[in-house]
Amino acid sequence: MNPRTPAALTLAAALLTLAGCASSGGTSPSAAATTTPAATAPAAVTVDEHADHTTVKAAVGTTVTLALHSTYWTAATSSAPDVVAPGGAPTTAASPSCRPGGGCGTVTTAFTARTPGTAHLTATRTACGEALNCPPEQRTYDVTVEVSG
Repeated sequence: MNPRTPAALTLAAALLTLAGCASSGGTSPSAAATTTPAATAPAAVTVDEHADHTTVKAAVGTTVTLALHSTYWTAATSSAPDVVAPGGAPTTAASPSCRPGGGCGTVTTAFTARTPGTAHLTATRTACGEALNCPPEQRTYDVTVEVSG
């Protein structure tokens, strides 16, 4: 069984729930004629190491936040900044209860879906703990973001 499947299903369920929140309520025809629709905020998607080697779908304007739970990760980059652009400087937050050199904490990078297309968000690391090299399959992170108009 693929351990990434539950995370992908959770993300899909969250996106479907968010889409369901945008459906119209039961207003009467006369009330609908005098009510102006409220502006909806762009959606937000957060992914972590559980989404490695998966595909995330986002609409233009969506904020895609990548939060990797180890300070050994590099800040994520986009393969197509015209499609998915960095939304600011990455942040690193160490865990207060972490021993020195433990790598406990997060490296978080936010991106904005700009135009329809596909981009890969990638990050790398060589250490998986103090004086512990990562095996090759744990050295890279790659999530595909498919942006629709």
